[in-house]
Amino acid sequence: MDTFALVVVIGVALFFTYTNGFHDSANAIATSISTRALTPKAALVMAAVMNLAGAFLGNGIAKTVSEGLIATPTGSTGMMILFAALAGAITWNMITWYFGLPSSSSHALFGGMVGAALAGSSTVYWSGVLEKVVIPMFLSPLVGLLVGYLVMTAILWMFRNANPHKAQRNFRIAQTVSAAGMALGHGLQDAQKTMGIVVMALVIAGVEEEGDAIPVWVKIACAVMLSLGTYAGGWRIMRTLGRRIIALDPPQGFAAETTAASVMYTTAYMFHAPISTTHVITSAIMGVGATRRVKAVRWGVAKNIIAGWFITMPAAATVAAVSFWVVNLAFG
Repeated sequence: MDTFALVVVIGVALFFTYTNGFHDSANAIATSISTRALTPKAALVMAAVMNLAGAFLGNGIAKTVSEGLIATPTGSTGMMILFAALAGAITWNMITWYFGLPSSSSHALFGGMVGAALAGSSTVYWSGVLEKVVIPMFLSPLVGLLVGYLVMTAILWMFRNANPHKAQRNFRIAQTVSAAGMALGHGLQDAQKTMGIVVMALVIAGVEEEGDAIPVWVKIACAVMLSLGTYAGGWRIMRTLGRRIIALDPPQGFAAETTAASVMYTTAYMFHAPISTTHVITSAIMGVGATRRVKAVRWGVAKNIIAGWFITMPAAATVAAVSFWVVNLAFG
């Protein structure tokens, strides 16, 4: 039964990674597609490959997820907590994907972990949740908004005398690089979050000891599933990010992607903070768009997106708690 539970939890974790991939593929490539810097197929292939590569660039975020948010639960209850956490995250991912809202898969997962842990009477490290999740959740979009505005302002000043058609063409080429950097950062951030869950499951099952290195097969499995999900694409969300917030041109797309990628690398390597790639790219697009004029940003759409950010963790936590009670009733 323990082995079966382990296999089920790992399978569900990998499915979550797949949904994360198609839910968040828009983060890396929506701006490049909307500005026609890349064709949809080329963008998806590039994003899938760079997501795969990014998953192998570090393990600090996986450590935060597996050890810094909730105490590693034990026994069959522990497996049920992880299963319920993933069920909450997957459910919220599918709901927001259906409505085309670029919500955070990361915060859906963290909300699911907290909700399931509370339902299962497991310890939640509230200081870790505050420092590694809640504070970055508020700070990273503000940083993305401000830095996006400043980067775009600098680009406008530097190329103020450039030939417009030539500048547009050159920025389309530059966007290939910035989109690749964005996808690499997405792999670095999001594949590690699932690695942390799988490691917790292995520790609960007694296969691994807490603090052990992440097994190579776990890295490969999470990276491949994220990459496959990315290649599947999330077209509903892509339309929201690429067109509905603001109609981007290539310089704006380059500025937004460069800003978001920079924030992701900084938080991953300096703070081991698992931030939301969705929050960062969305806020960067808003900051970049505001340089044209504040009214150029469709703030009504932005308001709906931000409202989704605030309810993601509580909603995923609630679904996870209900999932735990159902599973506990059936198998506990």
